[in-house]
Amino acid sequence: MAGKSEGIRVQIYDQYYQLRSESDDSYTRELAQAVDAAMRTIAEKTRTFDSLRLAVLAALHFADECERLKQKHERLNGLLAAKVEQFGKALDSALKKAG
Repeated sequence: MAGKSEGIRVQIYDQYYQLRSESDDSYTRELAQAVDAAMRTIAEKTRTFDSLRLAVLAALHFADECERLKQKHERLNGLLAAKVEQFGKALDSALKKAG
């Protein structure tokens, strides 16, 4: 993931942006397409076409998605930690019985 000094040009909601990223160009393009799609979907649903307002609503959409994923990750980590502890106790018990 080497830095791209020249950057790439992407289009988001009919505006062009020159971006530089440490990520691959294809990944950056995918992100730009996701933002564009979110803005267009929100524009259709809200009948709002102000690009600044749509950008803020799209940012809130992605922030909500990120927060939900973080909560799910924390919940799954908690479940995993409980299982690891449970298996560890079962292994200790089995080793004591075998020994």
